[in-house]
Amino acid sequence: MTRRGAEAAVLMSVQEWRRLQSAARPSLKQLLLSDLGRSELIVPPRGRAKRRHVEPLL
Repeated sequence: MTRRGAEAAVLMSVQEWRRLQSAARPSLKQLLLSDLGRSELIVPPRGRAKRRHVEPLL
């Protein structure tokens, strides 16, 4: 966008485009350390099933 709000087309090298794209996104580390990467751990309640007895192999 220009100062007056009109869209403009710009030509640049692929290397420059990739550098700009990688700089615009947060890294995985930055994402996990941010408030967006944090949430409450949802653990379903345990069932009432019991573990079965396993006979040892001979």
